[in-house]
Amino acid sequence: MADRLERRLTTILAADVAEYSRLMRADEEATLSALAACRAIIDAFVAEHRGRIANTAGDSVLAEFPSVAEALSCALAIQPAIAKENEHLSPERRMRFRMGIHLGDIMIKDGDLFGDAVNIAARLQALAEPGGICVSATVREHVGTRVMAAFTDAGAQQVKNIDEPVRVFRVAPIGTAPSDAAPSVGVLTGPPLPDKPSVAVLPFANLSSDPEQEFFADGIAEDIITALSRYPSLFVIARNSCFTYRGRAVDVKQVGRELGVRYVLEGSLRKVGHRIRVTAQLVEAETGNHVWAERYDRDLADIFAVQDEITEAVTTAIAPAVADAEQQRAMRKPPGSLDAWAAYQRGLWHLSKANAKDNAQAEEFFQQAIDLDPTFAGGYKALALARNNAGAVYQTRSLQEAAASAEALARRAVALDGADAEARARLGMTLWMRADYEGALAEVQRALTISPNLAYAHGIRGSTLVFSGRPKEGLASLETCIRLDLRDPNLAARLNHLALGLYFCREYEAAIEAAKRAIRSYPNHPMAYRWLAAALGQVGRIEEAREALDKAMAIAPASFETYVRGQVPWFRPEDHAHWLEGLRKAGWQG
Repeated sequence: MADRLERRLTTILAADVAEYSRLMRADEEATLSALAACRAIIDAFVAEHRGRIANTAGDSVLAEFPSVAEALSCALAIQPAIAKENEHLSPERRMRFRMGIHLGDIMIKDGDLFGDAVNIAARLQALAEPGGICVSATVREHVGTRVMAAFTDAGAQQVKNIDEPVRVFRVAPIGTAPSDAAPSVGVLTGPPLPDKPSVAVLPFANLSSDPEQEFFADGIAEDIITALSRYPSLFVIARNSCFTYRGRAVDVKQVGRELGVRYVLEGSLRKVGHRIRVTAQLVEAETGNHVWAERYDRDLADIFAVQDEITEAVTTAIAPAVADAEQQRAMRKPPGSLDAWAAYQRGLWHLSKANAKDNAQAEEFFQQAIDLDPTFAGGYKALALARNNAGAVYQTRSLQEAAASAEALARRAVALDGADAEARARLGMTLWMRADYEGALAEVQRALTISPNLAYAHGIRGSTLVFSGRPKEGLASLETCIRLDLRDPNLAARLNHLALGLYFCREYEAAIEAAKRAIRSYPNHPMAYRWLAAALGQVGRIEEAREALDKAMAIAPASFETYVRGQVPWFRPEDHAHWLEGLRKAGWQG
């Protein structure tokens, strides 16, 4: 008996073989054999990602998945596996699939899928390059950051038998190029990539009819080069090399090869009346994928002020975007193939999860980075932070042991690279944690002199000021830190200290909102529940306060005892007493 017709929302993946007819005409038997091998790969990955093959006909495959993340992860896994399967074939015999993914309402009858959503997935597949993947805007929106991939907006496309245009995004793994792409002929090879992310800032194009704006465009590019050069985590190409590309039609992949860089920043300037528009985009040179893009519209009342403002905005956006892209590159590498930089990036990814298990994994990766390259300051400064977290937050190490280890590691990082602003700020953190507030602020100031827009340094300055009796000043620095880098792996600490700073200022309602903000982002981080309970106790919301207190005591009981009874070194006695006052009003019986 036939299954009844049903409807449901699902994610559809449509795939077919590029130039299948040509392959069959050339050699039917070899093509069918290659197709069978590719189908086996597809079937295995679909099953692994909880999908279901709904239909296969000739060279095409139609599958459905319970989520967009599973469907896209599956497609990203299939494409390199098929490319590897094809390695032994000559380029003209390789079987390359095009894939399209869409989320929509479908009809199912006898196991087959029907409806506009299926048609859209098929049209997206037809728009994909051989070996490529296209997704709809719906998929792009729903997948968010759950899948590590590079998305390129291909705009709205009018497709057959669909009334409304479909907005299309091309998708590729971050940090990879198509594995079966033919090498370019006659391309000059440039220097090898350095051991940290490298950036070339090209001269901004003047799209105005006013030639005077050429100087403004050059000024922005030069200032961005200067500002980015202050980030020790980046390798930035000098102006003279970058400006050889002025006035030329630029291929970013060629720029990447010639200058030996992974990322290229390009932009343009257009002036209309008293308004100016500057656009900038950061491109991964190897793949041509956009990592970041933004547009800035400003009045030209003070041209130098506008130049400074745009330079700061672009610079503070690029550094976190590169850091995020580097982490995603590292996460795609097998653990056994990590070099020191990739191990460091993997550790940062785990550190950002802000829980005890991931912090322990971060420690392992940072130690691996040190073992792979004992001269790499990044491994030491990152391990210092993870060790500190282990003692001060998660109680997986004794507080005294963790503090001593963190300080020694931070000092080793500074000794290896005294110009590393983050290492200086990390040393500042370890000094603050033993209540050497003046020493901490001195190291942070050295860090900010080297790199004025280093978010981490502003964060440590803010925390030090909050705990040293200057909470209002500290709150301003914490806000600056968060504005500079919303993807900071230490964001949980920043949000917690915002709540605590507001509590110390006796702004209890604001402290409650700040603590809830921290909990929404990091529900398993133990600190924010403590400040929330105390602030709720202070304003008399006792039932809510008791609930927060119970959570604070249950989520990390050993840490709670250490903080409330042991008075950790960086708490001033009067601040500690003020906090316990709120906890007692919340129902704590200590």
